[in-house]
Amino acid sequence: MPLRSTARTSLVELVIEQMERLIADGEWPVGAKIPAEPVLVEQLDVGRNTVREAVRALVHTGMLEPRQGDGTYVRARSGFGAAVQRRLRRAANLEAYEVRSCLERDAARYAAERRTDEDLAALREALAVRGRAWEAGDVPRFVEADVRFHRAVAAAAHNSLLAELYEQFSDALREALAAVVDTPLLPDAVRHQFDAHAAIVDAIEARDPDAAERAALAHLAEAADALREPPARPADGPAGDGPDGADSNDPTQEEPRS
Repeated sequence: MPLRSTARTSLVELVIEQMERLIADGEWPVGAKIPAEPVLVEQLDVGRNTVREAVRALVHTGMLEPRQGDGTYVRARSGFGAAVQRRLRRAANLEAYEVRSCLERDAARYAAERRTDEDLAALREALAVRGRAWEAGDVPRFVEADVRFHRAVAAAAHNSLLAELYEQFSDALREALAAVVDTPLLPDAVRHQFDAHAAIVDAIEARDPDAAERAALAHLAEAADALREPPARPADGPAGDGPDGADSNDPTQEEPRS
């Protein structure tokens, strides 16, 4: 319905609330470009300055992101999600995985206790999509499918706060996941995780919370181990002319003893 005429400050706040609802309800999903300013002016039945102030406010919170010469895009579902994104940008990938494991451990346990047949079907489908994306070598699609699978686990827990928390965290985690999948040592770990992901679904289907928790922790532990692994040393050793890569002309090297 059209907005009521009111004081200018209140009008901006009302427009902000409407935009926040559109984002939270998924009508403006994360990553989507929002309508251009003239369209918003017409749809909201307000002036350009009101729209600009509302957009500026949501950019300030981190929910929207302007891109020069392109438009404005949705970056987070809420101010909380934007705050998580900012914090994750300062965190190491390993830290993100450790926090993620805390959420997913409990989500898997509750899902095993509370899942419905519809939840189980959603999990099986998400698992299949994830596998197809990996086999196709499509990293962006794989990341999206992995997030979708774990969101389905969180949804099957039937705890609205936990599901919302994971939704916000997974939006913020998307960039970290993409970086992690590109880690040189990770592809083998990902291949090994297919059984672990299937084990999560099997345990949820069997309504076995202990097994679901173990499987959820196992698949993240393997990825975390890959992240902890130091980079492999090149086969020929470090650059240099001497034995073990040492430079024979390096004055700091000890002369051989007679």
